[in-house]
Amino acid sequence: MKVTRKGSITEIDLHGLRVEDAQARLLHLIEQSPPQVKEIHVIHGYTRGTALKDAVRALKHRRIQCILPSLNEGMSRIFLK
Repeated sequence: MKVTRKGSITEIDLHGLRVEDAQARLLHLIEQSPPQVKEIHVIHGYTRGTALKDAVRALKHRRIQCILPSLNEGMSRIFLK
C-alpha cells in the first residue's frame, strides 16, 4: 500500500490487499486526514475483478461527501467534507 499527498489531494494504492484490509486502511486514512485534504484518489485496479472497486464505492463515513468513478477504470475519487 502506497500513500502520497499533493496539496489537497491524497492518493492511496490498494493493489494486493483483501477487501477487509483495504476498507480498514481507507477508513483510517479518512479519519487521520487533515481538514486541508478534500479529495482522495483510490487506486483499486480493475483487471482481477471488482471486489475492491465495489467495496470502495460502497464505503460510508461521516467525512465522505461523495464517491465518483474516475476516467481511469482502476481508480475512484472520494470527496471529503
